[in-house]
Amino acid sequence: MTVQADGARLDRAVADWRGLSRAAVLRLLDQGAITRNGRVMSRSNKGDLLSVGDRIVLIQLYAQGESPRADDSIELTVLSESDGWLVIDKPTGVPVRPHALDEVGTVLNAVAARFPQVIGVGEGGLRSGIVHRLDTDTSGTLLVATHQDAWDQLRQAFAEHHIQKRYLAIVAGRIDDTGVSRRHLRVASHQPARVQVEPESAGSGDTRLCSLAWHVVERFGDRASLIEVDLHTGFLHQVRAMMSDLGNPVLGDPTYGSESTSSQAPRQMLHAKSLSFEAIHATAPMPIDMRQVLQSLRGEV
Repeated sequence: MTVQADGARLDRAVADWRGLSRAAVLRLLDQGAITRNGRVMSRSNKGDLLSVGDRIVLIQLYAQGESPRADDSIELTVLSESDGWLVIDKPTGVPVRPHALDEVGTVLNAVAARFPQVIGVGEGGLRSGIVHRLDTDTSGTLLVATHQDAWDQLRQAFAEHHIQKRYLAIVAGRIDDTGVSRRHLRVASHQPARVQVEPESAGSGDTRLCSLAWHVVERFGDRASLIEVDLHTGFLHQVRAMMSDLGNPVLGDPTYGSESTSSQAPRQMLHAKSLSFEAIHATAPMPIDMRQVLQSLRGEV
């Protein structure tokens, strides 16, 4: 749908467009099934006022009958669990979820093998239980819901930025000891996924103001820095795009780094170290490939 007039509320416009109740629209917002100019909307956006030319898309969700195949060949390390949720230590190179019924080898396939109650939770289907995502080549803490009530609560917590997420990253060059960065980001393309940093003056309906803070854990002269990053918001490729914009791209990142910096590591050196929210507290150990890059930078190998 392309908006033809200014001023309509998002929830009312979608309800009128598709003949839905307001409650149904809220459920779709909770499921991440509505986008505005390419950006996924949440319940907190229900009252956003639309502008002429805005493009509203209702994402086709997977049918409840479509279930991920159980795959017990994937090693699954559970860092923390309780009734309704799990925190997984996601290995690098393993996608979060499948995109086809016959696809295996993802975190969700492994979860379905050990925790079949995940099937049908949240958006259901091939997104069952998925609360948030990590890039395929990013390792670390990944939160999965195994009960609908937990999924509802956790998705709302993510939307309201109540989940505390901390990352480790090895970035190129020398960066300030501490800092805070705020940038307007927009999704420039979906396949392949790429995020664009926009000038502050360009903030509009298809951009989002994102923020993160960092401090240096270890320096390697002017060659690289190991930093700890606290995300204040969550956005596709946020750490990678914002570090590159600062002039310190993540080592091993071919999308946002140069040929020189991307060749210094086997994959993007980004690790979701910890995640916490109320009773949820989990920390994932640094993976071996990241430790090896650090050893190389220290001259230990």
